Amino acid sequence: MKITVNPALVRNGLRYAAGALVAKGMIDANTGAALVADQAVVDALTSLAGLALGAATEAVYALAKRMGWRT
Repeated sequence: MKITVNPALVRNGLRYAAGALVAKGMIDANTGAALVADQAVVDALTSLAGLALGAATEAVYALAKRMGWRT
């Protein structure tokens, strides 16, 4: 089973995270805009999200096998 992550979801999540960081004063607006517009950042986070989803799936599968649940 192949897990795919839509880059648009990652881009939207990054936009909300950057907005929150700007609102808290942790980064300035120009840095937030640069993070959202940078395709390399979006690609890296998309890969990271796919890796995290795959790892979570395997962890739940291992738990199910250990607990004797139906797999």
